[in-house]
Amino acid sequence: MTDNNHRELTGAERSAIRKLVKDLCANYDNHYGCLLLDGACYMFGKYWTGAYCKYFREAVLPTDPHLEARLTGGGNTETRLCAACGEPFPASGRQAYCSNACAGKVQRRQQREHMRKKRYGS
Repeated sequence: MTDNNHRELTGAERSAIRKLVKDLCANYDNHYGCLLLDGACYMFGKYWTGAYCKYFREAVLPTDPHLEARLTGGGNTETRLCAACGEPFPASGRQAYCSNACAGKVQRRQQREHMRKKRYGS
């Protein structure tokens, strides 16, 4: 009988975990590996969801809410693509953009188009 809480990680998820560890983990060094384990990082060998390095789970994983939702299965796992930049973000109500910066870019573009039509009549 299989446990429904655990599943095999996809290649994209494994790649995202490795990238997060290399870029954001304070315990990881390119030359020495995991400084706490004095060797290879536990997260590089992950093939299944479930147990994660405590530091990774609490400090690094929350920086990517989309990946966190997929790996932990917690909360709202529905995601949408940002209408401006195309990045995935956790769905929340009628929100169409991942950030205020993306919403501002779209608003400025729409305003430019509106003014252009107003000036040139078409």
